[in-house]
Amino acid sequence: MNLLILVVDDEPDVELLFRQQFRRDLRAGRFTMAFAQSAFAALDAISGAADASLILILSDINMPGMSGLDLLPKAKEIRPDVPVIMITAYGDAETKRKALERGADALLTKPIDFLALRSEIDTRVEKAA
Repeated sequence: MNLLILVVDDEPDVELLFRQQFRRDLRAGRFTMAFAQSAFAALDAISGAADASLILILSDINMPGMSGLDLLPKAKEIRPDVPVIMITAYGDAETKRKALERGADALLTKPIDFLALRSEIDTRVEKAA
């Protein structure tokens, strides 16, 4: 089974960071990661992921064009079965409330705690196996 995690962030260095953090998993084929640098590209990726088992969407909140908070209900409409974790530099109560109201499963603040994220990913991979 081809397990897919979609990472949505407008910062180009995010892809390198995630590939470094999860390089062993990616090399071992535990899952693959796709990257979208805008919410619009993410919607295309989510719609096109029918042949892969999309198990998790990780999305930044602050992006130009369409924010992660605006992406969230659209992503849930396309794939209500896929958990979405929002990532933000601003972990205030209002942002968290908005994210959870719109369907986020969790909210992580930057800098990302990759140990916590790895635990979340491991849970999703085990569920999908």
